Amino acid sequence: MEQAKEAPVKGPKIFLVGMMGSGKSYWSKWLSKKFKTGGYDLDFLIESNEEKTIAEIFAEDGEEYFRKQEAKVLRWFKEKKAFVLATGGGTPCFNENMEWMNKQGLTIWIDSDIDTLVQRLLPEKDHRPLIKDLSDAALADFLTKKREERMGFYQQANIHLKESQINEKSILKIIQEHA
Repeated sequence: MEQAKEAPVKGPKIFLVGMMGSGKSYWSKWLSKKFKTGGYDLDFLIESNEEKTIAEIFAEDGEEYFRKQEAKVLRWFKEKKAFVLATGGGTPCFNENMEWMNKQGLTIWIDSDIDTLVQRLLPEKDHRPLIKDLSDAALADFLTKKREERMGFYQQANIHLKESQINEKSILKIIQEHA
């Protein structure tokens, strides 16, 4: 009797959403290697396209301009067959991006607790326009408020994963169940 061959793992279209510092970029890189597909960071793509850092875009052109460019670059992924994309923390909240991502592929909300976010973001403040001018003490309050503002968008994701419960085995299992 011939043994059935295991079907190759097909790379899905995955959009990772969540607060800045939640691990979206880390998981994008890891998952793209696992699925042997492209792994992308939306902010990096915007910076490459604009030839400016996100901080420079915010300072020189404003947030509204940035959000328009963000939506434009995000829409490039409509034509891609398989990928893992780490979105910016605010991406789901503007220009009907969350609705669009849900139609295009699998959205995963990586939900980190505020203390973890603060610890990760303190050393990165200068590179993040929304928090660069905050005192270290004000960072937790800012993140708490921002998370509350964005919660309605994040909750629209197909999958909600508490970061504290994610590991390599669990995230793969959940994706394969939903892909």
